[in-house]
Amino acid sequence: MTNNEPQPTSTSGPTSAPDPTAATHPAATAPVTTPPATPTEPISTLLETAAAHAVPVVSAIRDEQLTAPTPCAEYDVRQLLNHLMQVVSEFQKLAVKVNSDFTGDIPDRVAEPGWRDRFAEETAALAAAWAQPGAEDGNSGSMNLPARTVGVMGLVDVTVHAWDLARATGQDYDRNGPSPATTATLNAFFDDMAPMARQYGVLGEPFPAPQDATDFEALLAATGRDPHWKP
Repeated sequence: MTNNEPQPTSTSGPTSAPDPTAATHPAATAPVTTPPATPTEPISTLLETAAAHAVPVVSAIRDEQLTAPTPCAEYDVRQLLNHLMQVVSEFQKLAVKVNSDFTGDIPDRVAEPGWRDRFAEETAALAAAWAQPGAEDGNSGSMNLPARTVGVMGLVDVTVHAWDLARATGQDYDRNGPSPATTATLNAFFDDMAPMARQYGVLGEPFPAPQDATDFEALLAATGRDPHWKP
């Protein structure tokens, strides 16, 4: 485990398993060297689409909802927002092959004025960072993972945590996910990562997907989430 890469969190999902998104960070214990299968769209395009779904959710969160529970059992809305904002900021560094730093306490960015607008600005900056020439080339992070794999890790957090926040605050979130390409990319990622991630204890057991689950809801179930979770 390094001191300057994203740390797996102890957050439990709705099934009291380790936080599924912990497996999405470069410092996840499992050594991964294979990039996600079937890269069909640039990471920057997928991040732009995910942000277009995440920003309205974050913008609509009311102050009185900040203490509400989320599908990540150890995070309330405020804590999950701060975690997501940290991810969005640190994965900009990884796009330019600079090591991220997830050590220490998570900054309380929700305490800062204009945090909703700041989230919109930072997600735009994240997509722009991954749109730069060479962002998906080579390796990134102190564990020397393929850069595209690292980009997909950030995409997982932006996509899945936006859904978490929507469910926690009573907002709608498209049950088909941000886009078919996003869902296909993330499903391919979890197909590659899940067995080893569960072996190393950084991904919980899957939740039984409903019979009528969409591909995106099946993805949520694969992360250990109940697609029909309610507070």
